[in-house]
Amino acid sequence: MTAAATAAILGLAVTGCGSPGTAGAGTGDASAAKIAFLMPDIASTRYELFDKPLFEAKIKELCGGCTVVYSNANASAAKQQEQANSALAQGVKAIVIDPVDSAAAATIVNSAKAQNVPIIAYDRPIPDAPADYYVSFDNEKIGSMIAQSLVDHLKASNVQGGLLQVNGSPTDAAAGLIKKGIHSAVDPSGFKLLAEFDTPGWEPTKAQDWVSGQITQFSGKIAGVVAANDGTAGGAIAAFKAAGTEVPPVTGNDAELAAAQRIVAGDQYNTISKPIKTVAEAAAQIAYSFAKGEKPAGKTTLFNTPSELFVPTVVTAENLKESLVDTGIVKASELCTSAYAAACAKAGIK
Repeated sequence: MTAAATAAILGLAVTGCGSPGTAGAGTGDASAAKIAFLMPDIASTRYELFDKPLFEAKIKELCGGCTVVYSNANASAAKQQEQANSALAQGVKAIVIDPVDSAAAATIVNSAKAQNVPIIAYDRPIPDAPADYYVSFDNEKIGSMIAQSLVDHLKASNVQGGLLQVNGSPTDAAAGLIKKGIHSAVDPSGFKLLAEFDTPGWEPTKAQDWVSGQITQFSGKIAGVVAANDGTAGGAIAAFKAAGTEVPPVTGNDAELAAAQRIVAGDQYNTISKPIKTVAEAAAQIAYSFAKGEKPAGKTTLFNTPSELFVPTVVTAENLKESLVDTGIVKASELCTSAYAAACAKAGIK
């Protein structure tokens, strides 16, 4: 999968703890702390557009003298390792990381802990080496919500056929949770699962290529597509359009602007609204607390990690205005460009 991501959208600074390059947890004075914010890729637009500025703004609100050390790994686990090492060398007081590869990120966790630097997993968990905290939306719930929404729609429409399942990256533990949630709704639904695919790096073009092959193999039998995020949904939709065939209902996740436009136009059935502001600000608050030497308590536990998991909202054409536009998550002026003006007017969005 919801992914991130996302986004919708995030030393001299180690006061009283030594010289530059000296890492360590907070001692109570974090008035000029550096806090690392390490994001996984640019395939999901949310990280640059939303997560980063929202996290940075909240840190600035909490601590005017603090600095955010931001890096994006562009889908490279090796690059993210280098960025984490660089952050530690700069003397950060806490690291917030959305891992490219959940298994590989265990090394980053261990490196940070060896230097007494708290690490907060963001959006995607790190199962093999428990972080100090995990902040995310409930990814398993996201999977079940988008799939159940699609199943209910197909049954209400008396649509026959089978489903394609386009999962997220096989190296992303959050994608695994979304996949599990999707199966919890699809498997007992009565709709045959024709085929499923784990999309390397969440890349839309790879999802498109795979769906193109399934269209050829299952021509006329595809009732819907459960895609784990808006990027893979866009790839799936592009495959149907390229094949010159009708686009079946397709799910998504992340409430990206392009997805909202596809929903208004009738090309995508649903997405998930995960107010990135919610998780970005929560992560900033938790990171700053750790930087001060505090140890925030989790609301729950996942993968042996104290966690806070927020519940998102399914968005379809019926509630898009209320859920995305009226709340300010998506601006009507950006949604309703000339290509979508008529569809927006029909939906009462202006």
